[in-house]
Amino acid sequence: MQIYRLPALNDNYIFLLHDRDRNIAAVVDPAEPRPVLQKLEQLGANLVAIFNTHHHHDHVGANQALAKQFPQLIVYGGELDRGRIPHQQVFLKAGDRVTFGDRTAEVFFIPGHTRAHIAYYFPASNAESGDLFCGDTLFAGGCGRLFEGTPAQMMHSLGQLRQLPDATRVWCAHEYTLGNLKFALTVDAKNAILQDRFKTVSEMRQRDEPTIPTTIGIEKLTNPFLRWDQPAIQTAADLKEANPEPERVFARIRGKKDLF
Repeated sequence: MQIYRLPALNDNYIFLLHDRDRNIAAVVDPAEPRPVLQKLEQLGANLVAIFNTHHHHDHVGANQALAKQFPQLIVYGGELDRGRIPHQQVFLKAGDRVTFGDRTAEVFFIPGHTRAHIAYYFPASNAESGDLFCGDTLFAGGCGRLFEGTPAQMMHSLGQLRQLPDATRVWCAHEYTLGNLKFALTVDAKNAILQDRFKTVSEMRQRDEPTIPTTIGIEKLTNPFLRWDQPAIQTAADLKEANPEPERVFARIRGKKDLF
């Protein structure tokens, strides 16, 4: 399974999955049709599936056009997004599995950003690392805003993703990394690995290079929203209590990011 990262809109990424043996493709969170259609034409591939993580327009904006162009494709999304994702035919819940080519993904239910958000996790296969498509829940260096969920829900969702193998590649849907790491340094300033990562990402963005995918391993070391149980993050939460509840730490750090 070859994964192509397609820039879209201002800072979105669409991910196109290509099975070269069968010459079929699937697309994750298609924001707009043009980049998808151009890549499909280049590959000469047939689009058979759309995997949506949630209903926001910058993730489903191309569903209608792609379904018209490829009427046999299947549109997947979370069961709680029923009626909110254009052309959705399959309604997924936690633990369900979806297949593309010879790869099978597990579905994670990860509310917080929205009440219905899901992720698709393709475990490692042969010599390849696992791949996680997590929409707007986990970002490189950050996490999504809480539009329909609670801090406790988001922390639990991120906790599920944090348990995946460190080598798992994280294909998140926005190029927010530099801004996220700037904030991370305000709550984890002494983290030498974070400092090095910020320098590297700054140089990459100066060259207009993408920072996605990231990995679960580097996120666990540098992303404050996966580090609510670390002393530095607990201190930065300013809760002025011994052993603060993880949900309160997470909520305070998320609140600081909202104001950053």
